[in-house]
Order: sequence, then C-alpha cells, then structure tokens
Amino acid sequence: MRYCKFLSSQHGPVYAFVEERQGELWAVAPMQPPEEDRSAAAPPARFEPQPLRELQLLPPIAPSKILCIGRNYRDHAAELGNELPKEPLLFLKPPSSLLAPGGAIRMPALSKRVDYEGELGIVIGRRCRDLGPDEDVRRYIRGYTIVNDVTARDLQKSDGQWTRGKGFDTFCPVGPVVSDEIDPVGGEPVTVITRLNDTVKQKGSTRDFIFPIADLLRYITAAMTLEPGDLIPTGTPSGVGPVSAGDRIEITIDGLDRLENTFNALS
Repeated sequence: MRYCKFLSSQHGPVYAFVEERQGELWAVAPMQPPEEDRSAAAPPARFEPQPLRELQLLPPIAPSKILCIGRNYRDHAAELGNELPKEPLLFLKPPSSLLAPGGAIRMPALSKRVDYEGELGIVIGRRCRDLGPDEDVRRYIRGYTIVNDVTARDLQKSDGQWTRGKGFDTFCPVGPVVSDEIDPVGGEPVTVITRLNDTVKQKGSTRDFIFPIADLLRYITAAMTLEPGDLIPTGTPSGVGPVSAGDRIEITIDGLDRLENTFNALS
C-alpha cells in the first residue's frame, strides 16, 4: 500500500492510494483518512486518477509528535566530530515544522548556517508502549516516508540542546508518499540519496544504522507511548552541509519516490 495526501479544490485535504504507472506515481483511488487526521475530508464519490506531479501535495501524516534519532550513522557522527552514542539519541521536532513536498523552507535570520539532512522516516500505525524484546515491531509500523531534518547548525551547537535549531517552521519537509512496500526491518535495506542542486551530497544505507529500527522502537516505547501517525526520522548519513537561498534539495529513497524542496531568502 502506498498513499498520499493532497489539497483538492472541491473537497479540501484528501487521501488517495498511489500506484506507479509507466514509471510515474499516480493517485488512483480515494482513501479513508487515517483516524488521527481530523483535518481530512471523507473520500469523494467521484475521483479522477492524476499523476502526483499535477497535485498540490500535503504532508501525508498528522503526527502527535515527531521523534527524531540523532547520530544513527557512524560516518555522520564522525563528520561532525562527535562520539558514537551508546544509546539512541532522541530529540523532538514540533508538528508545526512540517512542510509539504515542493514547499519552500524558510531560512531564519537568526541562523547563519542551515543544513539539509536526508532521512528515512517511520510512520506509526498502531498505539504502542513497552514493546517486548521478542515482539515483531512491524505490527506497529504503518509504513515509511522521506524526511528532511532541516537544521540551523549554529543554533544547535550554541544552544546545547536541539529544540530551537531543529524546530523552526518548515524545518521538517515530509513525503510525498507513505508506503509499506519496503521492509528495512525484515532485512531489506534501503538507500537514502540527497542531492543539492543536482549534485549528490549524501548516500547511505539503512544497513549502516548504529541502532536498527526494531531497537529504536523498543527503546522509545520504554519511555513514551507512540500514537498512530507519529513520525520517527531515523537519522542521516554523512554528507550534511549548508545551503543558500535559492538552493534546491532532493531526497530519494527507492519505493518512496522523491522529496524536493527549495530554500527561500532569509526572513
């Protein structure tokens, strides 16, 4: 199953199932919105299939929280001069940081350095707490999506904690689809590729995670309850770097298509 969310001129926010047709993703049939998304409209009675490139896409999630994992690739920790974490490093981005595919990331005047971070995101499908050591965590995963964990790097370093540097409005582009057709938990690694203005800057495989997805979910749920729709970006590979106004960032993951956004002038 793959799905997207888009803004319909007649119905408002609508969810739709997605299929690939001749190498392109299409919204092919209306879908009942997830229970956590009260902003979405009921499936329209009439629906014309359309390619995603012609739709005004929205973030395909409605999370109560965005719970991120820091330094989950060895090479990324090393490039920033950090020691490898002994346990998963958790931090939060507010839901107000969400941004749709194609949207403009606003570069805050407070920051002198804004970085991209391409990531695989887990979308929770069932409420879970205290997952056991032998429990199959895939029961609780609705699917996966692409995330750009945009970071004001100078503020992250000066603050000592990461909320402000990671939490600006528009600092969490997500999408364009959620899919359960990939299975990185079950031994099928996926590759995250980030391009800045068409130049590859990041390329990393989930096989290089310090903490695999199953371990992450067990660690998180020992502390807090995960709700349907919650988003867990799983960390970024090496190759992060600064952007300038007008830059275009594209993150691709096989099976999840491409998340593309631009950075706008300082505001």
